Amino acid sequence: MKTAALLVLIGVALASPAGKYKGLEFLSPCSKADPELEACLARAANSLAQNFRYGLPQLGYTEVEPIILDELHIALGGGPNGYKAQFKEIAARGVSAVRVTGLRARIADDEVQLQLALSIPKIRAVAKYRSSGTLILVQASGAGDYWGEYDGVKAKVFIRAKPYVVQEQQFLRLQQLKMDFTVRDIRMGVENVHDGNTILQAALNLFINSNSQELLKEMKPDLRRKLVQVMSTFVEKIFAQVPYDAFLTD
Repeated sequence: MKTAALLVLIGVALASPAGKYKGLEFLSPCSKADPELEACLARAANSLAQNFRYGLPQLGYTEVEPIILDELHIALGGGPNGYKAQFKEIAARGVSAVRVTGLRARIADDEVQLQLALSIPKIRAVAKYRSSGTLILVQASGAGDYWGEYDGVKAKVFIRAKPYVVQEQQFLRLQQLKMDFTVRDIRMGVENVHDGNTILQAALNLFINSNSQELLKEMKPDLRRKLVQVMSTFVEKIFAQVPYDAFLTD
């Protein structure tokens, strides 16, 4: 399974195990007693992210990009003529350039909490789209190819996990994962509209680029929900593979 854009960042949760695992020697364990623990975890997370760009087969990830999402939906306006669009086969590139720009940690015997601030310079995405309804007085039912460029992506991720014991070895179990994101600049468009409808294609591109932030706002709840699902699966897989005491020492 391919990771989702922001997934690499969650690797901070395992940031330190690598010193004890073959193939992950580029990482160093962090100590709970370190007064600069958060800085240590942030450095380890960025080291992991940098190496993750080329794949980490030792953790089951032979490739990172493109990031794949199955589909997203947006709806503008109500009634039978409201504009609706479905995006499928979404493939994004650029997420692997992620950086952890801030990290807060709360480490207790019975719970671990991590808050991460993330930055991605640019994400490029393509997808198949299908739409229906009326858009700026034009009947916008059709289908074709979608593309988008998202510059200056900022994200915040919160992870809460609890330790548990299996055969006298401690692991973490994910309890909660939340995230939110913003995009500074957006360029989007559609092309290869079915039936060669140049009027529809021009109308859609005019509307999309004039209302890109508003469209992102409409897509955000569905996109955030899917990203949380994929990120949670990723974190759970990492937690199940790497013992807790292997990445964070006393």
